[in-house]
Amino acid sequence: MSEFTLSSLEAIVADRAKASPDQSWTAKLVAHGQAKAAKKLGEEAVETVIAAISNDRANLIAESADLLYHLMVVLKIADIPLQNVMDELERRTSQSGLQEKASR
Repeated sequence: MSEFTLSSLEAIVADRAKASPDQSWTAKLVAHGQAKAAKKLGEEAVETVIAAISNDRANLIAESADLLYHLMVVLKIADIPLQNVMDELERRTSQSGLQEKASR
């Protein structure tokens, strides 16, 4: 069983963000700023949706990986640790989704 987690991905993104943009896609995204990274995140989200509605399991897996990676890059640029997102998810799961939505 793999020990790879979203925290592992977060650490890899942080490390690669320090590289030269000529040598790292992550560094290139970071160098181009949040607008470019967020656009890529949006593109990956759309591609994930298309794979899901097409019932293309292999592509859904691949696009989901791209989506998670680009989300980690966007969070890195925004200086938001993954733990903040996990804390918010934990807070939300302490009640039903319907209750949580009604409280917004």
